[in-house]
Amino acid sequence: MADIYSNRSGIVKLIFITVSVVFVIRLFFLQVVNNKYRDLAERNAFRYVTQYPARGLIYDRNGELLVYNEAVYDLMVIPRQVKNIDTASLCSLVGITHDEFVQKIKKARAYSTYAPSAFVKQISKEEYGALQENLYKFSGFYVQSRTLRKYERPIAAHVLGYIGEVDDKEIKENPYYKQGDYIGKSGLEKSYEEQLRGQKGKKIVLVDVHNREKGSFQNGMYDTVAVAGHNLYSTIDADLQEYAEKLMANKRGSIVAIEPSTGEILAFVSAPSYDPNLLVGRVRGENYNKLSRDISKPLFNRALMATYPPGSIFKVAQSLIALDLGVISPGTGFACDKVVGCHGHPNATSVSDAIKMSCNPYFYYTYKRIIQQGKFNNIYKDSQYGLTLWHDYMLRFGFGQRLGIDLPNVKRGVIPDTTLYNKWYGKERWAFSTIYSNSIGQGEVLIVPLQMANFAATMANRGYYYTPHLVKYYGDDSVRNEEFYTKHDIGISKNYFDIAVRGMYGVVHEAGGTARRAKIDDIAICGKTGTAENPGDDHSVFICFAPMDNPKIAVSVYVENARGGGGTWAAPIASLVVEKYVRGTVERKDFEKLYMDATPCQKLPIIRNKKHK
Repeated sequence: MADIYSNRSGIVKLIFITVSVVFVIRLFFLQVVNNKYRDLAERNAFRYVTQYPARGLIYDRNGELLVYNEAVYDLMVIPRQVKNIDTASLCSLVGITHDEFVQKIKKARAYSTYAPSAFVKQISKEEYGALQENLYKFSGFYVQSRTLRKYERPIAAHVLGYIGEVDDKEIKENPYYKQGDYIGKSGLEKSYEEQLRGQKGKKIVLVDVHNREKGSFQNGMYDTVAVAGHNLYSTIDADLQEYAEKLMANKRGSIVAIEPSTGEILAFVSAPSYDPNLLVGRVRGENYNKLSRDISKPLFNRALMATYPPGSIFKVAQSLIALDLGVISPGTGFACDKVVGCHGHPNATSVSDAIKMSCNPYFYYTYKRIIQQGKFNNIYKDSQYGLTLWHDYMLRFGFGQRLGIDLPNVKRGVIPDTTLYNKWYGKERWAFSTIYSNSIGQGEVLIVPLQMANFAATMANRGYYYTPHLVKYYGDDSVRNEEFYTKHDIGISKNYFDIAVRGMYGVVHEAGGTARRAKIDDIAICGKTGTAENPGDDHSVFICFAPMDNPKIAVSVYVENARGGGGTWAAPIASLVVEKYVRGTVERKDFEKLYMDATPCQKLPIIRNKKHK
């Protein structure tokens, strides 16, 4: 009998030991190996709140605030904690319908039932006040603060850019960003994203079963503080920018103004433009769709991304190349025939005269001497040799390549080379007679407006330029990009630039010049007109700098589909920009009103050459 009970006791002990081992193993698995249940318990007690940093501010060159931050709030939701709430009351407080509520909850659950996600974004401080008083009624919901961009003036949209919520690609490329974060999408906001965004912090908050915050966990011992982004100090002159945008109202095209001595961009206008405040807040998506569908393409940055034939402004570069190669001299003259269309002016007997009168035949023969120098008996090989030299010179001027401006999506334009023509026509199947349209800025040549302004700055400096840029420095330590302070020397004698500059002065100030409407009696403007052929109405083009000595500003103006050519539209608009910047005010009020109010399809009245008051 004792043996029987002894056996039973052993069996019972074995059972208890086995069950105990199973419990220990299970507890070890739950508490150590598997974090899921521990995490669930923590989320019932703790709330991890992202502390978004204040994004850096943006100022103009004179210290005027352009972009600042305004506090807004995101209503966050943890789907598994949403129980027995008054949905009608919540919908009323945040301004959504019941159907929208259902869709938002579904989206949040699809993301995660345990992790928080944004339910309603960018709630204003006025809406937040009413919501905060009633938030305890809605289990699973809490508010997280962030900042929203605001703009002091409705200007410079293509420069400043906008921010938007990160997409899946951006999250994948950079683990810093999580769903619901915002990132610079265009303009300086995108180029300087890392400097502007700052560093996120984290706050651990204790929460009771009624969704009420009970204070920081461990008195904030494990919290991290958000670090504000760096402020940007831009090169833009806000007053000049606003003025230039007014000049381009009701027009399509661009204005780019540069300080030649530094490469700093003073004004950067793409027309039509838009108020940057339209792409802020909860109406951003709706407004973006409207702007993107607008047939005038206000979101398209013409100053940086549009490529156009440069027209006759290209003749200045042609003359400098020919002078440096020695295929013409300063006093070379050509008969004004009808080979490429003469404008009915006297024969040009010098380079300066040819630039002043914009003589097509002169630059036809000049380009011919560049391309066919007689180095080879074979005309095709000779043309390949000449075009290669010409192409390399044009790259030195910054044409045909992306200038290193601190904005995204810059285009390079087109400077045709032997590879292009060999592909089109076949090797040794083309010569000067095939490509002569390049001589007057037509043919296959395409230029970006930014490159035109940079060329004007190069002329102002008599042979060099600094990379055009929009930010002087950022942060309290005044960090600057040293690449913007590297001089790019064209490698052509200053004497040749002086010859071309004399011609550009004559364009505006002398009889026979093609831009007499741009004349300001007490400001020496040096410029060059262009009329770029187009399937519809031609484009009006003008580049200039002023004053002639010690230049303060270089400008390019491109007005699309403008009847009358460069001297009728682009040149007078550029002169108003010059006057505004050099004088600080515009004295030619009637002249100013004429070009602000008119549109390119209108015929402008004849303006006599006289002092404007």
